[in-house]
Amino acid sequence: MQAPPRMKNATLRQLKVFETVARHLSFSRAAEELHLSQPAVSIQIKHLEAHAGLPLFEQLGKKTYLTPAGREMLQHSRAIIQQFREAEEALAALKGVRGGRLNIAVISAGDYFFPRLVAEFCSRYDGVTVELSVNNREEVLHCLAENATDLAVILRPPEGTDTIAMPFAPQPQVIVAAPDHPLAGRRVVPMEALAPEKFIVRERGSDTRIAMEEAFAERRFKPRIAMEIKSFETIKQAVMAGMGVSFLSAHTISQELQLGRLTVLDVEGFPVMRNWHIVHRKNKRLPPVAVAFKEFLLKEGAALVERIVRFRPKPKRRT
Repeated sequence: MQAPPRMKNATLRQLKVFETVARHLSFSRAAEELHLSQPAVSIQIKHLEAHAGLPLFEQLGKKTYLTPAGREMLQHSRAIIQQFREAEEALAALKGVRGGRLNIAVISAGDYFFPRLVAEFCSRYDGVTVELSVNNREEVLHCLAENATDLAVILRPPEGTDTIAMPFAPQPQVIVAAPDHPLAGRRVVPMEALAPEKFIVRERGSDTRIAMEEAFAERRFKPRIAMEIKSFETIKQAVMAGMGVSFLSAHTISQELQLGRLTVLDVEGFPVMRNWHIVHRKNKRLPPVAVAFKEFLLKEGAALVERIVRFRPKPKRRT
């Protein structure tokens, strides 16, 4: 006789994997976030379904959906994960900064310098462990809203009054092209000279795309968008191949500039200056390590970012 399913045999790891798949409704995206292979994610879900005795997902065409059992499981899984997270935070608070756990999420544009800021912070405090996630703006804000992260680093503060956002470093945004582009080396390029150019841009909803749309709207310029790509690396490769130009953060291209693989066009009114913000929920009880990291960014973030990316924008000309 087959033994009945027993949910008490489910593990926290299985619940975390399940919650990630349910949030994305994608096994591949969950695997990417969790730094696991897709088969490993599938195995964890199969084990949890065996414990539950019911399927948690169903595949209809190319899309993945939660079953009724999956929706019920998601509600309880998030509650359990949150209880464990609160227990970790309480224990971390007892430890103080040293030995604490820093839980932080950053948008993908910060992937090019932010780990070095974290490394600098950790070098000053022994025993600090880090849970760092890098995602697009929507997913970072989701982590913040679901209390899945203590701190978030983004460019545009979220709307509403439930969060506190403080700027800690400027972020110059520029128009980049291949070094042999006809406008490369030309001084004071007017915006209208970019009208025939093919723009390779980030996807809608990303911080970089929103910043681009705001900047171009202010200048009453409508770009000719040829491609939308989620990956900064792919965008840079396309620009280097001469497929078009792009609007990017200078912080994402410092290495390519130093190697002469990309160039910044001297477009009138550029660079556009935005700010990096450190964000947390207003009523969030931050553990000491998160408070210390926030203060570290506010005091030293700007100087460290400039030193890491080695990009100092030219002063804007007087008109």
